[in-house]
Amino acid sequence: MVDLVWLIPTFPLLGFLTLICLGKSVREPIAGWLATTAMAGSFLSVLLVFIGMLLEKNENRQTVFTLFDWIPAGDFKVDIGFLADPLSITMCLFITGVGTLIHLYSIGYMHGDSDFNRFFTYLNLFAFSMLVLVLGDNLLLTFLGWEGVGACSYLLISFWFRDRANATAGKKAFITNRVGDWGFMVAMFLIFFNFGSLQYLEIFNILESNQIAKTTTTFIVLMLFVGAMGKSAQFPLYLWLPDAMAGPTPVSALIHAATMVTSGVYLLIRVNPIMVEASTWSTGLIAWVGVGTALFAASIAVAQTDIKKVLAYSTVSQLGYMVLAVGCGAYTAAIFHMITHAFFKALLFLGAGSVIHGMDGEQDLRRYGGLRSLMPITAGTFIIGWLAIAGVPPFSGFWSKDEILAFAWNKSPLLWIVGIVTALLTAFYMTRQVVLTFFGKPRYLDAGDAGDAGDAGDAGDAGDAGDAGDAGDAGDAGDAGDAGDAGDAGDAGDEIKPHESPWTMTLPLVALAVLSVVGGLIQLPFSSSTKWLEHWLEPATFHNETHLHLSSSTLWVLALLALVSVVAGIGIGLTTYLKEKIDKQIFEKPILHNAWNFDSTVSRFMGGPGSKAFAAVARFDKQVIDGAVDGTGQIVKKTASILRRTQNGLVRTYALGIGIGAIGLLIWFLTRTTI
Repeated sequence: MVDLVWLIPTFPLLGFLTLICLGKSVREPIAGWLATTAMAGSFLSVLLVFIGMLLEKNENRQTVFTLFDWIPAGDFKVDIGFLADPLSITMCLFITGVGTLIHLYSIGYMHGDSDFNRFFTYLNLFAFSMLVLVLGDNLLLTFLGWEGVGACSYLLISFWFRDRANATAGKKAFITNRVGDWGFMVAMFLIFFNFGSLQYLEIFNILESNQIAKTTTTFIVLMLFVGAMGKSAQFPLYLWLPDAMAGPTPVSALIHAATMVTSGVYLLIRVNPIMVEASTWSTGLIAWVGVGTALFAASIAVAQTDIKKVLAYSTVSQLGYMVLAVGCGAYTAAIFHMITHAFFKALLFLGAGSVIHGMDGEQDLRRYGGLRSLMPITAGTFIIGWLAIAGVPPFSGFWSKDEILAFAWNKSPLLWIVGIVTALLTAFYMTRQVVLTFFGKPRYLDAGDAGDAGDAGDAGDAGDAGDAGDAGDAGDAGDAGDAGDAGDAGDAGDEIKPHESPWTMTLPLVALAVLSVVGGLIQLPFSSSTKWLEHWLEPATFHNETHLHLSSSTLWVLALLALVSVVAGIGIGLTTYLKEKIDKQIFEKPILHNAWNFDSTVSRFMGGPGSKAFAAVARFDKQVIDGAVDGTGQIVKKTASILRRTQNGLVRTYALGIGIGAIGLLIWFLTRTTI
């Protein structure tokens, strides 16, 4: 059954090709069901391969299925082949499983959209690209999927491209990721130059048998990390992800939960044998960038007023935890948190979409309140997602985050301190979001607040001078696609009538809520026998995991302190926003709402000195580089025009040339002899 791995990407590819060929001839719901069926077929294929792999012994759970030769060019040989091992199949399980639920959800969410068919065409292509990324048995095929998800993210983020802010957000995501792609490409060049291959297993075998300079492996790891920073939104290349909220909410769930943003972390874990050979300062740098990004993004999330913007910065923060785990050598912990995050973050995004749908396109938390009784399924499942991401036991997020924090303490107590502060902030801002949305008095009935809807005042600035920091707020207004004209959200006033979403939207919420509760069971810390995920991933991690050198009592104390931080965060959130005993203005500072002004500063630089610098580089390229090339051509051309005059076809001219040549030879001969 493991040889059926080729079916996994085939189903979404067939769905994409079918929708492309049928075009708009297919009516609205059928296109959605075709795409969803394709994803479900892919998920069933993964289950078959997974079962087949479980039946194999641990050492045999690694198979390469080659379809055909792709690039045979001398010593450079690359195949189209799929590497089926516990790591790739684990990734495929939650990519296709959560992806199927998101496809089903989209049928209800995108109802009535004029580009319904195009949306599902993009979704299937995105899923195919992501599966190629994780299944590729070589770096080049991974890079092909890497670029595919980048292109699809541009198409999906700017799906409602008629809104300038949405188009700007899509371009920003595309360009920012190109910076990371540069690092990936440099790493590939270095790997081929030093290893002579791009096949993962060949590289690892060579690394095991031959001594590669530590400086080489360190530089390769750093370049791969640059690539991971782009895709997995680490500081400073996180800028694209908050603005990705301009796309429809299912896109946000797909990109931010189970697929694109995890690809950078996956890449680092896939090359873990190279990571182990790199200098310790490089992995320490990865850990500090991860935990720094986590804290930075969490501090911004506490002041966001857009329901999706809170979740966007939360995603950046949670990705920081995963990168922290990778830097600490805790590859299983990183995958564990990636899985649980896929469950509860997809749940939260789809729950946010359900709220937006029920509120006729409204996205401003300040215009919500009291929705718990009007949207019971959405509220109940969203609350489960809140408890999971906050780290409340026994929900899945508690187990995965606690394991990462333990490894952080094992590497450096300072890393643990930053991580625990981030956990407190996570519990706080998620409590704030839940309270403002589902509890308290209904604020959507107050027409006087309508002007605040969606931070509409920022919408006018979103397209100006590339100020993408504000683009997310305005772009999110475009997310009211099913409400008609998003610009009318501010006029909704007391006409808004909150309602529960249809079953196609609530069913995925219930399924993800269940997974968010039980997801932690795959890796419990109580004994070796309860660490199923760690044993399962051993063939892919090559026993390169860092081992915890902590006593049981230390682990219990760390877990207790983590729980205290979570309780403190939830308590502060409830006291501030539910009981209103603390002035909420303390937490909603403009500098936090504006993301520490980092995004706007980068935008101003790019629109000012940066733009002038790029123009100067373009002029230098045109006048100096191209000038040198063109000048060389002109010299050759003019010299040739002079020389061609001697080739006139006249015999007397050639005879004269022979005579001159003979005389020249005679003179040369006489001057070189002693006679």
